[in-house]
Amino acid sequence: MFIDSHCHLDRIDLSPYDNNFANFMTAAADAGIEHMLCISIDLETYPAMRELVINYPQISLSVGAHPNTTEGIEPDAEQLLALAQDDRVVAIGETGLDYFRSEGDLTWQQQRLREHIKVALTLDKPLIIHTREAREDTLKILKEEGAEQVGGVIHCFTEDWDFAVETMAMNFYISFSGIVTFNNAKAIQEVATKIPADRYLIETDSPYLAPAPHRGRPNYPLYVRHVAEFIAKLRNESLETVAWQSAENYKRLFNKAA
Repeated sequence: MFIDSHCHLDRIDLSPYDNNFANFMTAAADAGIEHMLCISIDLETYPAMRELVINYPQISLSVGAHPNTTEGIEPDAEQLLALAQDDRVVAIGETGLDYFRSEGDLTWQQQRLREHIKVALTLDKPLIIHTREAREDTLKILKEEGAEQVGGVIHCFTEDWDFAVETMAMNFYISFSGIVTFNNAKAIQEVATKIPADRYLIETDSPYLAPAPHRGRPNYPLYVRHVAEFIAKLRNESLETVAWQSAENYKRLFNKAA
């Protein structure tokens, strides 16, 4: 049984499932998906996302605004707090810094991250951190805002071992997406090989970043198995070991989720 620790269920293509979310959920169960964490990227679409999954206890939620979200109302701490007190919400995010897609003065991104951290500290809920080409500022803000008090996960990990060590020291887990299966992902594969067994998660980030052998096509939580299989080979472990260990790690981090 697998846990997909990061997916966007309101954005997946349901056409292979007759455009029926219930059919997709049946397929996920048949594929051994035990639990999914459905991730918020803006507050405007959050209510519809929650409504989509509310009848499925095997799906938990996060509340937050992606660092590249620029349309709509800028989320403030009061809005985030109000939504995140829902029992189905187990994490704050995804939030973070992305200097690859955004240009110019990105002080607003940094302030948004700080707001999310403050909310996480208030509610004692872990953070889901997105970081791309913003390594030093991400570490700096996490340290300055005391993020180690709640910890969380560096999702869709694309950094190196040194970054993993620094974030693990702040009580963050490392989550591997389909990128780990790509041929050019040697640094990420090194991290997957070296990381302590009790500090990693697996995810799809679906509908994005499908793992091999589905690379370049729409991604689904069902494909988290491919991530687990690849990590199992890297670590010279069984698939069952990786599935069980990543699920246990998820439950430890998001202790209200499953």
